[in-house]
Amino acid sequence: MSEEGTKSKRADARRNEKTLLDAAAAVFVTSGVEAPVRDIAAKAGVGMGTIYRHFPTRADLIVAVYRHQVDACAEAGPELLASSDSPYEALRRWIDLFVDFLVTKHGLAAVLQSDNAGFETLHTYFLDTLLPVCARLLGAAAEAGEIRSDLEALEVMRGVGNLCIGAESDPRYNARKMVGVLIAGLRER
Repeated sequence: MSEEGTKSKRADARRNEKTLLDAAAAVFVTSGVEAPVRDIAAKAGVGMGTIYRHFPTRADLIVAVYRHQVDACAEAGPELLASSDSPYEALRRWIDLFVDFLVTKHGLAAVLQSDNAGFETLHTYFLDTLLPVCARLLGAAAEAGEIRSDLEALEVMRGVGNLCIGAESDPRYNARKMVGVLIAGLRER
């Protein structure tokens, strides 16, 4: 196979894996991490064998979804900063994505905590990947004079995270509304 053919195949494989991980994340949000693999396969438009070829165990799939969502959230930060009307708007939109991730993550974390070492590794990956993105967005909004400048990324992320606890299991609780109040409060001086 030519080098170009190999690159094309790798790009196709990456796209297929992304489609599969997006489908798994969507199914996990609506049905939980114990959702049947056939539901994920149907959502992704692939056979169950394809999922098992990529992810031999449910834990492998859960870890891959977690990492995929962290990466997607991280990649969105600079894109939003470049495309939004203001740094504050980019921050607000990124926090919305972060909330979506966190609500899914709480379900994933419950399953992953049985493997404490693996969970710690993922948590470190989460912080190492997302803290700099949040810090950059907060810094840009503060520099533009749109928000207060005395907050650290970890404080904001932890505050958002705490507001999301329980949102996946209580339909009466609107985490996004409460996070909106928190983010609006960043503007007060």
